[in-house]
Amino acid sequence: MAQWTSAVGAAQLARQLKTQHERPAGPNSRRPPAYRALAEGIRLLVLEGRVPVAARLPAERELAVALSVSRTTVAAAYEALRAEGFLESRRGAGSWTAVPAGSPLPARGLEPLPPEALGSMIDLGTAALPAPEPWLTRGVQGALEELPRYAHTHGRYPAGLLALRQTVADRYTARGIPTMPEQIMITTGAMGAIDAICQLFAGQGERIAVESPSYANILQLMRQAGARLVPVAMAEGLAGWDLPRWRQVMRDAAPRIAYVVADFHNPTGALADDDQRRQLVDAARSAGTVLVVDETMVELPLDEGLEMPRPVCGFDPAGSTVLTVGSASKAFWAGLSIGWVRAAPEVIRSLVSARAYADLGTPVLEQLAVNWLMRSGEWEDAVAFRRGQARGNRDAMVSAVRELLPDWEFEVPRGGLTLWARTGGLSGSRLAEVGERVGVRVPSGPRFGVDGAFEGYVRLPFTVGGPVALEAATRLAAAATLVRGGAGTDTPKSFVA
Repeated sequence: MAQWTSAVGAAQLARQLKTQHERPAGPNSRRPPAYRALAEGIRLLVLEGRVPVAARLPAERELAVALSVSRTTVAAAYEALRAEGFLESRRGAGSWTAVPAGSPLPARGLEPLPPEALGSMIDLGTAALPAPEPWLTRGVQGALEELPRYAHTHGRYPAGLLALRQTVADRYTARGIPTMPEQIMITTGAMGAIDAICQLFAGQGERIAVESPSYANILQLMRQAGARLVPVAMAEGLAGWDLPRWRQVMRDAAPRIAYVVADFHNPTGALADDDQRRQLVDAARSAGTVLVVDETMVELPLDEGLEMPRPVCGFDPAGSTVLTVGSASKAFWAGLSIGWVRAAPEVIRSLVSARAYADLGTPVLEQLAVNWLMRSGEWEDAVAFRRGQARGNRDAMVSAVRELLPDWEFEVPRGGLTLWARTGGLSGSRLAEVGERVGVRVPSGPRFGVDGAFEGYVRLPFTVGGPVALEAATRLAAAATLVRGGAGTDTPKSFVA
């Protein structure tokens, strides 16, 4: 493994270990030797992603002082971690976290569910809902009426149709962020937007700071682009970003890009507040880091009366530090594959120029459909319907999991489409593998981490409700019983994330 890319201070690690120690122990748990308890605590922090892989750990003496234990205890714990493959050391460079060879790692290829399995498999692999009707049909019909005026052209619009760019800009202006169409580029989904940004700003070997956990498909996209991912652990529960960690990573690792999801984070569902947003923008500006903010979930608050924080780009209205990515996929329908970037005009011009060597533009008909929906007011009605669907599905899934898997731990997010669940000490990768055997498809935690973190988690989307949600939880409970009995020892198959 390469040398460390971030560092964990002694006081910080001591606080995390103390929090972990305060969790309730099992009824048959025994107190291990002090060095073993310390090694197990650090190992679990790595597997849960709360301490990143390739993070430099404090020196033995520093940690001993912070924990009020002997240096011998820390030295023995470090030696145990090295023997298990969770720590690497080099004289003069210190020790940094690792994962042992053979540990379950994030999937390198994400496969769609085969059509023949749709009838028998409950698919919790994709956090996206079916198309809302009749709004999709109305949008396509409206687009067809406008298509003739574009059909006599070549159909290539690298920046996107001016009409849709203006519409998206107007929507930012309505949210209190004055925006011109020159600040908008239409893309083929949010993935297309982030791919274009990575190609422009992050060459081979560049560091990209990412939340840990983060959106699986984006992590894979960045890996394939040759980026060096620097994970930054989220705060506990739904508290959002850990700002001291972000400031430390931006200072020490100097990432070219930082990718974050501020609104109903995928997968945890966390919602960053105004102060966190302001501080992160300030930290990125000071470090010279381009902050890429994914807003794909922003239109999906599920709790009634929830007041949304100010958009992150509101703390950088010119768009020189913050590049905002939006999409129609989560709020409306993924099948339209329409996304956009909001940034400074000169950044948009650079992105458009670079696009000449990529896809040359986004399909016209889909752009016209989204533009018609947003301009006609039908978009708001469709999204309100979508929120009602997701709210009902969330409540059904939460109720079913609490009833059938009472040892699983989670916090209920106030919006978005995902529930991040700790699986009661079971391997998420094994649950995913065995779950497919019993008819439920669920992505395991490591797919949302870097280098094997989050083995004790799964992500549950709000895509099924009512009896189907209950049946999904029933099958997950059956899979959990099998895993406890020793089932699931092979490398897990791929899942759509």
